[in-house]
Amino acid sequence: MAKTVLVIGAVWPESNSSAAGQNMSGLLRAFYQHNFSIVFASAAADSQHADDVSEYDVTNVPISINDDAFDDMISELQPDVVVFDRYMTEEQFSWRVRKHCPQALHLLNTEDLHSLRYARHDAVKRTGSADNVELNNALAHREIAAILRSDISLVISSYEYALLVNTYQVPAQQLILLPLQPPVNKDNKESVKLDFAQRQHFMTVGNFRHAPNWDSVLQLHQHIWPAIRKQLPHAELHIYGAYPPKKATALHNPKSGFLVKGWVNDADLVMVQSRVCLAPLRFGAGVKGKLLTALLHQTPSVTTPIGAEGIATRENWPGAVESDHDAFVQAAVELYTNESRWQQASNRCPALFSDYKTSVINGNTALFAQIELACNDIAAYRAPLLQQGMVWHHSLRSTQFMSQWIEAKNRL
Repeated sequence: MAKTVLVIGAVWPESNSSAAGQNMSGLLRAFYQHNFSIVFASAAADSQHADDVSEYDVTNVPISINDDAFDDMISELQPDVVVFDRYMTEEQFSWRVRKHCPQALHLLNTEDLHSLRYARHDAVKRTGSADNVELNNALAHREIAAILRSDISLVISSYEYALLVNTYQVPAQQLILLPLQPPVNKDNKESVKLDFAQRQHFMTVGNFRHAPNWDSVLQLHQHIWPAIRKQLPHAELHIYGAYPPKKATALHNPKSGFLVKGWVNDADLVMVQSRVCLAPLRFGAGVKGKLLTALLHQTPSVTTPIGAEGIATRENWPGAVESDHDAFVQAAVELYTNESRWQQASNRCPALFSDYKTSVINGNTALFAQIELACNDIAAYRAPLLQQGMVWHHSLRSTQFMSQWIEAKNRL
């Protein structure tokens, strides 16, 4: 008999809007390939960019926060596995799952470590650099508690996996390194490889609601693009991304070649036509979907150490990894103008992308083996997890009672 997985999404999946949406789409595909019956529930509003998940036989169910109607739904469904999309949904719903489906496996999809992204952002605001981060912060306390409460947490970056094990002391039994699901090859576009002369202009892409992406656009506008444009007066920078606010579209300036184009229906097409991808990310976490897409289409890129994290080393990067603005600019100009240098970088992409896909396949294999092991005897699986028992005993009672108080208040 097929197992049932309930995925509680912070938002409805949008694989064309963000790396997180791309990752969720890949996770749904993996459960479908392992013959799970899939129910996707979310309290988010409907989205015009939401994926059509019918190909995975997904049943969509709208839910509400602080509403005991969820209790009735999950009591009837009795899923074998419950996936919490980000730590916030774990906080909101895990106690209800634990109460009504005590044998269900709790699987936390971190997407990336939000507390690490927050700490790096805070460090940038304080010092201008993400180097001196304060990892022992209030958001880390919340996020690590959610990870400890969960039976398995998916971690998409090797850097974050090491951080969880070595710094936060999370038992390795509760972690699976499953890198960000790579972009799916659509309409055989991966076979279209344009050469140096056939490509033109710079590009970047990213959801504008994601703070690291917006900061990256500001770095380009204020520091990097004026210096590039000074050396390459006919080049253009094309900026794509979902949900551009007015403050972003106000930066659009054809005269300077700084073109804020916003939503794009086909990120693959614009990536394969661009000569260089720019990603000057000063903070963030996880693995960057835009740079995986660049790998797929053999587009050289210039990014920062945080941008390259979880994909490849600085020495092996298909382009350049630079923190300093001047070095970033010079690397971008050289890639754009030096065909030999560009070709060397482009040629590195296929092997790197292949290695990355292998790590995802290995992560999926480890995940479903762990799910099988845990579901066979959940009590035995949880028995050695002392920290999990302690956190469950202490931490969620206040969340539960607050939720029940709000629920009672709403009824009145």
